[in-house]
Amino acid sequence: MVLVAAVRDYVSKMLSDIAGMKVFVLDAQTLAIVSVATSQSELLQKEVFLVEKAESTSSEPMTHLKAVCFLRPTAENMQNLKEILGQPRFGEYHLFFSNILKTNFVQNLADFDQHEAVQQVQEFYADFIALDPYHFTLNTPSNHLYMVPLLFDPTKIQPLCERIIEGVSSVFLALKKRPVIRYSRNSEIARRIAQDAARLMYEQEAALFDFRRTEVLPLLLIIDRRDDPVTPLLNQWTYQAMVHELIGIQDNKVDLREYSRVPKDQQVVLSSEQDPFFRSNMFENFGDLGMNVKKMVDTFQSQHKSNQNIQSLEDMARFVENYPEFRKMQGNVSKHVALMTEMSRLVDERKLMSVSQAEQELACHSSQAAALDELNVQWELPGVTDDEKLRLAMLYALRYERENPQQLQELVDRLNAGRSKYNSNLLYSLLKQAGEEKRTGDLFSNRDLFNRARTMARGLKGVENVYTQHQPLVFHLIESIAKGRLKDADYPFVGNHAQQGKPQDVVIFIIGGTTYAESRVVALQNAANPGTRVLLGGTVVHNSKSFLRDLEEVQRVGRASIY
Repeated sequence: MVLVAAVRDYVSKMLSDIAGMKVFVLDAQTLAIVSVATSQSELLQKEVFLVEKAESTSSEPMTHLKAVCFLRPTAENMQNLKEILGQPRFGEYHLFFSNILKTNFVQNLADFDQHEAVQQVQEFYADFIALDPYHFTLNTPSNHLYMVPLLFDPTKIQPLCERIIEGVSSVFLALKKRPVIRYSRNSEIARRIAQDAARLMYEQEAALFDFRRTEVLPLLLIIDRRDDPVTPLLNQWTYQAMVHELIGIQDNKVDLREYSRVPKDQQVVLSSEQDPFFRSNMFENFGDLGMNVKKMVDTFQSQHKSNQNIQSLEDMARFVENYPEFRKMQGNVSKHVALMTEMSRLVDERKLMSVSQAEQELACHSSQAAALDELNVQWELPGVTDDEKLRLAMLYALRYERENPQQLQELVDRLNAGRSKYNSNLLYSLLKQAGEEKRTGDLFSNRDLFNRARTMARGLKGVENVYTQHQPLVFHLIESIAKGRLKDADYPFVGNHAQQGKPQDVVIFIIGGTTYAESRVVALQNAANPGTRVLLGGTVVHNSKSFLRDLEEVQRVGRASIY
């Protein structure tokens, strides 16, 4: 069972077992959990005729409907249920909670139900947002707090820790497994969460997690985003990751309202479960994606005896717009043409082909002099933004922080002369948070393994070639786990547990957030190694903008004299 299927099964069960017309009552987080796993048409098939938020203030009685409430077990939702059950609007109430329900909450529900409207109370463990079959997120607010020392303000940091433990434990309850737990040695928050998760699974709720044991126990590996600050700083060239980097994806939705060249639909859905074209192309590079869309257009042309000459993305966009029957026949393809057109424009406008090659050199090769020369070349190119220059400087600093401190200061001084919306001292904030002394493992161990770039296929005019050499730290962790070589010194076990043999199920959770580049690595590794299943989760899904925003927030808190 994979993540999306787990959530879909839970939703199907809670709706199918209740006959008649229903209203689906959700909070803000369960709305996201449900929306990425199921479609509106699927809900209609289950006789759901209304979706309502738990905090709704509507007072219109609809006793002909049965309320199916799927909520997170939080104090806020308990208060909402107190008001809902105090004046019930629907004929019946069926309560489902996304995680373990505290004993006092059960008593509270009994006290609230004075009208005896509640028919059942159950726990359905879907307390995570399953973006893809092997990738989940928690969408935690104030994500930057993972970089703040735990002792600074426990009242703010504790909710983050609790949400992570709830999300991770929910994944294992959905999978019906109890793991051994390991964590990044240098991360204080990873150690704290690993120990608290072990306490929950092996002591506080030991009976709930007492599933049938396998010969080799599953592995939960908790790591810190600061162990690999390089991946979220890089431009991306595979479809899903590239859309998130250049435009942004939130819960599998892309907001296109700011892009005037994209007509009509202001928000599009990119779901591997609901969109066959996206499922087939989400990990393809931009060039191959262009070829695949063009093949589809060519097929349509041959079927309809159209001889329109299509040589570029712009030609393709015009063709799709002029042939509404093509859009109807091919469903979602028009949105992919629109996304490709917009991304191609941004690549050209921001000189990202050239910038990206320089980023790869900084991330993967070891010559400081050559790296500095390439950085200087990029900084002089017209069209390269100050934000791109900052990220190039950060990549340089992460690799060469110990070799020439004066050079780093010179880079900061040059950044100060620009107009980046980010403070140039963010470079030092990055080193303070994710420099060599802070990281677990050797982030740049692949510097001599991928010297030959693999050329991306050239799809059609307007889609250029690019080199992709960098592999995220997650790639090397998965390899080490598969070979039984993950170092105990770097990733210690919690408690007396140890692992003999290679685990068949692995969950890697990144405190501070994942990237779509990492989820691609996981999906490809799973496809290549069917004997091992790896799931990837994190507090958020980063692109470079969100990663830098988190650094800014920590810097702001630092100015308030945290450290």
